[in-house]
Amino acid sequence: MIGLGQLLVIVTGDQTGRVVFMGDRRGAFAARREAMGYTQETFAAELNVEFSTVGRWERGEVTPQPFRRTRIAKALGVTLQELGRLLERAPAPARCPATVAVTPLDLAEADDMNRRDLLRLFSVTGALLALGDADRAAAAASGGAVDAAGADELAVFAGHLWRVYGMASSKSHLLPLVRTQLDVLTEALRQSQTPAIRQRLCRLAADLFQLAGEIYFDGDRYTDAAHCYTLAAAAGKEAGAPDLWACALTRHAFIAVYERKFTHAIPLLDLAANLASRGDADLSTRYWVAAVRAEAFAGLGDLDGCQRALDTAAEVRHLEGQVHNGGWLRFDGSRLAEERGTCFVTLGRLDQAEAALAEALNSALTTRRKAGVLTDLAMIGVHRADPDQVINYAEAVLATARQTRSGVVARKLRGLQPHLAPLLADKNIQRLDAEITELASGHTA
Repeated sequence: MIGLGQLLVIVTGDQTGRVVFMGDRRGAFAARREAMGYTQETFAAELNVEFSTVGRWERGEVTPQPFRRTRIAKALGVTLQELGRLLERAPAPARCPATVAVTPLDLAEADDMNRRDLLRLFSVTGALLALGDADRAAAAASGGAVDAAGADELAVFAGHLWRVYGMASSKSHLLPLVRTQLDVLTEALRQSQTPAIRQRLCRLAADLFQLAGEIYFDGDRYTDAAHCYTLAAAAGKEAGAPDLWACALTRHAFIAVYERKFTHAIPLLDLAANLASRGDADLSTRYWVAAVRAEAFAGLGDLDGCQRALDTAAEVRHLEGQVHNGGWLRFDGSRLAEERGTCFVTLGRLDQAEAALAEALNSALTTRRKAGVLTDLAMIGVHRADPDQVINYAEAVLATARQTRSGVVARKLRGLQPHLAPLLADKNIQRLDAEITELASGHTA
């Protein structure tokens, strides 16, 4: 098991979200243990772990799990911060270099390394969420409940993962970290916990499953993403967290919207809206649900329903304070213009769409969101039979798709491609069509 303390995320200056694993360094830790009069065996007995585990900590093979650190610090007579410094000051194991950079992975390569492990962990964690406390106690491999400080540390790291996800150009960079974090969380859920800590762990599971789903969604792996969102919904329910639960259902519905199965999306969004109405009124959950409902209504050709949903979503502007958490809930109203634009393009109201999309381009957009806006502007060019407008915007989206290898961006281009048929007499449109075909072939290879 890799403990949370073994991981260090470095975001490089170019915001690629490069992940670096730092070789752990033991030595000062062992010296402090000896100074306190413990042998490895007596120290292990004090902590209720195997003495071989203490040796692995001191050799740098693993670091203590978050929920053990408070007890370790107390045994060593140090603070948690001092314990962290002790864990840092020691020689790295000879078999491991001091720093190993994990190069960016595409999803196919990441699947070879992580997918089966992730699916296994999904199954185990899903089962643990359903078990009663007595069953978990029987299933526990060893003692060691998570305390409040350990749960806090897990939550802080989850927040770091979402921030790196937001800045990483290739979202699949995070899969190894998600797998490792889920491993830590699964081990914690395996133990018999207090009701309050178990509820927090369920919230963290719902959070982490949504992040995993977002990574797979970006990679155009919708079946895997849907599985993640289903588990996130179950964890949110178990945690008694209606906002988390509603967001998981909304993400699940968004898959149907992207696949243009709008009638499938509406029932999920109705459930999400009902849950969100029971959630925290100071959060933006219900307004994000409304924004996605607007896209579904637009896909069904329901202008009135779409406009009502957009009006509801716009009410997010009346909220005060921190209306989202930057992780599983990120809706703050800044996307309203692009969402109006997408809806109006779908409904064929091109002038309204163009005005909304131009407004969106003047705001701060992530790479993926900007690609969506540009694709919608290219679609307007198709409707107006304007090859220059199509080429101008679609070429920029192609460049983004090649740079990020995002399945979401590639799918947007594939959605545009069939509409190019009336313009294929133009040589530039022919070239664009061929480039999209080549991109799609490379993405699915």
